[in-house]
Amino acid sequence: MDVHSFLTYLQFVPWYKDQLVHRESIPPRAAEYGELDAPLHPRLSEALAEQGIDALYTHQAEAINQIRRGENVIVATPAASGKSLCYQLPVVEALIEDRSACALYVFPTKALSQDQSESLESLTAWLGGARHAVYDGDTPRHDRGSIRRSSRVVITNPDMLHVGILPNHRAWYRLLRNLRYVVIDEAHVFRGVFGSHFANVLRRLRRLCRQFGSDPQFVLSSATVANPGEHAQQLTGLPFRVVNRDGSSSGGKDFLFWNPPLLDFAEGSRLSTNAETARIFAELLRRRVRTLAFVKSRQLAELVYLYARRQLEDTDPAIVDRVSPYRGGYMPEERRRIERELYNGRLLGLATTNALELGINVGDLDATLLNGYPGSIASAWQQAARSGRSGDRSLSVLVALDDPLDQYLMRHPEAFFGRSHERALTSPENEYILKPHLLCAAYEAPLTMADTEFFGPDLLLCAAELQEDGLLNAVDGRWHLSPETYYPAESVNIRSASTRTYTLVDDPTGLILETLDEMGALLQLHPGGIYLHQGEQYLVKALDLDSRTAYASREDAPYYTQARDFTDTRVLRVFKWKPAGNTRVYLGEVRVSTTVVGFFRRAHMTGELLGSEDVDLPAQSYDTIALWFDVPECTLETIRMGRMHLAGGLHAVEHAAIGVLPLFAMCDRNDIGGITTPLHPDTGRPQVFIHDAHPGGVGISELGYDLIDQLWKTTLQAISECVCESGCPGCIQSPKCGSNNQPLDKAVAELILRDITAQADGPRP
Repeated sequence: MDVHSFLTYLQFVPWYKDQLVHRESIPPRAAEYGELDAPLHPRLSEALAEQGIDALYTHQAEAINQIRRGENVIVATPAASGKSLCYQLPVVEALIEDRSACALYVFPTKALSQDQSESLESLTAWLGGARHAVYDGDTPRHDRGSIRRSSRVVITNPDMLHVGILPNHRAWYRLLRNLRYVVIDEAHVFRGVFGSHFANVLRRLRRLCRQFGSDPQFVLSSATVANPGEHAQQLTGLPFRVVNRDGSSSGGKDFLFWNPPLLDFAEGSRLSTNAETARIFAELLRRRVRTLAFVKSRQLAELVYLYARRQLEDTDPAIVDRVSPYRGGYMPEERRRIERELYNGRLLGLATTNALELGINVGDLDATLLNGYPGSIASAWQQAARSGRSGDRSLSVLVALDDPLDQYLMRHPEAFFGRSHERALTSPENEYILKPHLLCAAYEAPLTMADTEFFGPDLLLCAAELQEDGLLNAVDGRWHLSPETYYPAESVNIRSASTRTYTLVDDPTGLILETLDEMGALLQLHPGGIYLHQGEQYLVKALDLDSRTAYASREDAPYYTQARDFTDTRVLRVFKWKPAGNTRVYLGEVRVSTTVVGFFRRAHMTGELLGSEDVDLPAQSYDTIALWFDVPECTLETIRMGRMHLAGGLHAVEHAAIGVLPLFAMCDRNDIGGITTPLHPDTGRPQVFIHDAHPGGVGISELGYDLIDQLWKTTLQAISECVCESGCPGCIQSPKCGSNNQPLDKAVAELILRDITAQADGPRP
């Protein structure tokens, strides 16, 4: 792609207002090759030669050598570096050497499973007895029996492993008895709640393998993260060798930071990121540049697609049908069709969620757009690397959101390009996650004291509590599932901390459109809410709390809706505290109660507030981990004497800190919650709370506690460097705020943070 000519062109379009704030030119990189300790099987070498591969990169050779020695290995190198060969070649070798050997591949998405199945076919086509098959929710039932009986490589996803394979392990005896390798691709995806669930699924797998007489070797691949070895061990409970020196080649890339223009300098408001992304998307498509536009949600995938389509309808109608949305929730055949059409070139571009962030082969792409910082440096590079896989120079553009983190990065690109990747966080011992998996494990085989090898010492306490609740029975030193508990895996959603789901139904037809977890449903499926499904707006007419069903009908509304909620936080216990800056910071367990009390109507494109309504919905409560800190007494005295707005300052600090915390933790802003109060009933002091937005926590607050000084200083920068006068979405306003960002006081927030960090480099307000 000729990036220079495209940028020159953009600078002359009527809507260009100096949005380009940084251009990082990443040079091409030559490949480095390594040597295997022993040569590959001749037929494998021939299969690679047919794909144009006559040598292995250094990281590929190193990984294969370690795997051949029997080590558990995690390969953590950038996207498009050829990680799949690191596990494909040893697995196929094992199939050749041992005709009973089997392997289990686990991929986070169905699309990736299908793609890797085709890749494996190219290496095993000549091995008549080495059958491989995809076993997931889309697998026809009439094929499942033959897969269990004869497939030597089973390709699945965490959900099917959890709910379909492990509970039915007797039907999978042949596979589990002969399991030689477990391959887990895109391991960085398994973090937070999802990763904590998956870690327990893998412990259940290892436990059953032990009972069947096998001890499989684990091979993981991952994007670059700061703690690959630690992360792999947290996921599996096993020690690992790390391979992370990338030897692959690169054609180079221009990475742009693009900040939507200011609409009001005093208020700091900017043009919609969605509109700006759609504009660039449309311009790239007009020039026949094959492009992926990544967005953060299903709803935004539909919105950006619609905005871009409208811009193309008048000027380039021939391209309109060559762009599409892509996200979870579509039927399997629809997903496969879109993937094929992008690969073969019929489609020029997709507006997609991170469903296409991973390593699925969608052909040669020239450009990627990131509609807002995706929450971690690792994810940003994964998305950016989806373009340029052909070896040619490519373009990636990060279009900033109007929030503290994105705006901080626009002012400090070195915090992105010059900073190491984040740590992947999981918490498999979280009792809200561990307990349901202990029930699943007890269903698969009675639990014993020896199972602490897999689930840790917390098994004993959790099993005793489950016994008190009547869910387990203890007989002769073994915990059995109580007769009243039937097939517990069905009630455990491993992608959510919530076990309750709601169904969205098309009111006129009765067609089931989608399912959501409980908190997501109350935030999006409240009566009067607008929900987007496959490019169509649906107006929610009713929400039946007893049946957990929402009814909606298509509605062409000129607005979208945003929930209003009220949150209360109570301190349950303090784990520890420490002096930091000029104050104290605490870490402990809290109870968070959130009630959706209404919603706002906002105009498309501009986000202008059009109105609001109240709703009556039940509160949702959960216990989680939080950090909180005091305000120095001298600062409180200054605020009192100056009759300043303490509540507004605390609220602003909370918003900004939550906004920048993902810079340090590998998480999304939606993984974090918070609350502030001028006088908290449990501490008797003004308080700022920041908590994990999942029951039991997943390690985010602990990391924030450990890095509190850096968090405070970065938060102060995000606020003080913003050009607005009194606060804006780029510093202290939050799109998640259930109180419509009231009250907020930027000046008091600066005062609090300057006094905490002892930075007196600016005048006090």
